[in-house]
Amino acid sequence: MSDTRNFVLRDVDGNEHGVFTGKQPRQAALKAANRGKGTKSKPDTIRLRERGTKKVHVFKAWKQLVAAPKNKPEWMPEKISKPFVKKEKIETIE
Repeated sequence: MSDTRNFVLRDVDGNEHGVFTGKQPRQAALKAANRGKGTKSKPDTIRLRERGTKKVHVFKAWKQLVAAPKNKPEWMPEKISKPFVKKEKIETIE
């Protein structure tokens, strides 16, 4: 049986928009951060609710343009967008 978990992206009003999967909340947050517009000086706040629980994982997230790895495939550009996340807290909803 697979141990991937589903995390639902929430906004500040409690509306849920998209589902990101991962074994850990951080993995799902990295996927969500790659779609965001946050920068290191002004990070986005990502709120992920774990499906089946009342836990909401709150992250600060941003992405930066970095050089592609040396062993990159030919189709990959020279600069790629790399996501970063930092966990702030875990909230519970009622």
